[in-house]
Amino acid sequence: MNHSEKRFTMEELVRLVDLPKRTVRYYIQRGLVDRPEGPRRTAWYTSRHLEQLLAIKRWQRAGLSLERIGEILRQEARGEPPPPAPARPGDVEVWSRLHIARGLELHIEPGRTGLSPEKVRRLAREIGEIYRELKEEGSAEQEISRYDDPGRYPLPRERGGMIDDRELSSYDKGGPDGASPEPEE
Repeated sequence: MNHSEKRFTMEELVRLVDLPKRTVRYYIQRGLVDRPEGPRRTAWYTSRHLEQLLAIKRWQRAGLSLERIGEILRQEARGEPPPPAPARPGDVEVWSRLHIARGLELHIEPGRTGLSPEKVRRLAREIGEIYRELKEEGSAEQEISRYDDPGRYPLPRERGGMIDDRELSSYDKGGPDGASPEPEE
């Protein structure tokens, strides 16, 4: 701290920000305001404390909760931009809708993602690639599993079952043994 910086007692500080002492102590306890400087009985506050309290009052007047104010303060302390406010009923947001494939879309609110337009395009491309890989895997799995389901493809007639489409085409060509198919009664 700069020794020439103005120091405030608790009484002076609460008078300047028009808040009760109890509220200031509560904000300190929650970590919204820095702890006072110096030993406990002779502790003092600086212009930094004054600015923090005024900012909290301003954000509360704007409708932010103490929880949200805490998030903003923590982001600022890390040098990051504050997180976007959660959407409330009646809020208007602009969303981008990216078509990845037929039946697959990616919905993005650019201000909330923190991604540049180039990174959003890269994300869409990579999701598209993953989708195509999964679809190809799904096609191979579907082809294999269609033979594993006996209810779906019944046994051929000579083994006590019904004839499926593949067998019909072979019977149309003279049957599996080359003989003409017998007419059903």
